[in-house]
Amino acid sequence: MADTLTPQQRSRRMSLIRSSNTNPEIAIRKALHRLGLRYKLGNKDLPGKPDLVFPRHKVALFVHGCFWHRHERCKVANMPKSNTAFWEAKFERNVARDLAVKKALENLGWRVKIVWECELAPKYLEDTARRIYESFRSL
Repeated sequence: MADTLTPQQRSRRMSLIRSSNTNPEIAIRKALHRLGLRYKLGNKDLPGKPDLVFPRHKVALFVHGCFWHRHERCKVANMPKSNTAFWEAKFERNVARDLAVKKALENLGWRVKIVWECELAPKYLEDTARRIYESFRSL
């Protein structure tokens, strides 16, 4: 199926996709703050610029969009029907970059936590925040 948008419309729509302060990121920040976890935002000195950093625990937390970072078995991580060669290459690069960032952080002594966008839907948000909170108790 052909794209129903013109190149200009598609470009405008893609330009609206943010990399920080997304709704899922804000939701988990608020939920973790309510539970008493304090964090720093996006440490640009660390590989991959984690969304949340817990320096005391040396934990870097990333909020990954299911589509862009290819969350396995997630209905949001579908493959676009047009220009599939482009999208396959794009997704492979994203996943490879995520793995390289994770390894780089671990080599620096950081623990890496990933939270998926689908885990931050309103009905799962509090459980996800509680799971993250509980994981800090064992550190």
